Amino acid sequence: MEEQDVHFRHILLYYFRKGKNASQAQKKLCAVYGDEALKERQCRNWFERFRSDDFSLKNAQRSGRPVEVDETHIKAIIDSDRHSTTRDIAEKLNVSHKCIEKKLKTLGYVKKLDLWIPHQLKEIHLTQRISICDSLLKRNENDPFLKNLVTGDEKWIVYNNVTRKRSWVKQDQPAQTASKAEIHQKKIMLSVWWDHKGILYFELMPQNQTINSNVYVEQLDKLKDAIEEKRPVLSNRKGVVFHHDNARPHTSLVTRQKLLELGWDVLSHPPYSPDLAPSDYHLFRSMQNSLSAFDDNINANLME
Repeated sequence: MEEQDVHFRHILLYYFRKGKNASQAQKKLCAVYGDEALKERQCRNWFERFRSDDFSLKNAQRSGRPVEVDETHIKAIIDSDRHSTTRDIAEKLNVSHKCIEKKLKTLGYVKKLDLWIPHQLKEIHLTQRISICDSLLKRNENDPFLKNLVTGDEKWIVYNNVTRKRSWVKQDQPAQTASKAEIHQKKIMLSVWWDHKGILYFELMPQNQTINSNVYVEQLDKLKDAIEEKRPVLSNRKGVVFHHDNARPHTSLVTRQKLLELGWDVLSHPPYSPDLAPSDYHLFRSMQNSLSAFDDNINANLME
């Protein structure tokens, strides 16, 4: 194709020197090579170059960004900042962001949301997690208890939610971790308990008020009443298998005494394990998605 283009330009130069204009040259050339051989606009561009005493028949050097980019430079930028956007990388390397998107796909990079982690686990915590999870699995195999399980937790409902960022990682690698941001000033704490059939009891605390042992004990009494009303069979005959995490109000002496008084079978919970808490894994994620969608709708309506 390039050889043919150069051939056409030789013909255009010939007609230019013969005194023809661009339109006449294009018609004569297309009469021999076909109507689609060369556009009139292209002929005009070349005639303008000839009139400026530029008789080079090669394409002019393009001023656009280079297409080729060194993959090692992309990897270096991502290694230094996993949250870099394609436009950030493109700007640093002076290429189009489309070029960067193609290169990242070729290199096997995808963007994943950072994972929340409340604490870095020590070796002893990892061992405890394995031990407790193993014991729960074996217990359920010998004596299935999930339909007797009542679990619950607290969640801050904040006015402005901090969202996790997406960062570049290899497709077969886990997502980056990110520590949770500080809790916002305007917030309401939701306490909720549920079983396999649905919500048993929930309570919204006054604004900015959190949970302590005394409040939690009072909530357990209300939960007991809700179980007796909504799940009488569970309360009277089967017995409650109760689960909560290791937050201080849940493990205080006052709370442990109350649980003994209620006669509930309390399950062990692995340390620092929001990824293993049923409420965090099943309930709060869906609820957060719904709240985020609700916030987006409100913001969209306000902007209209």
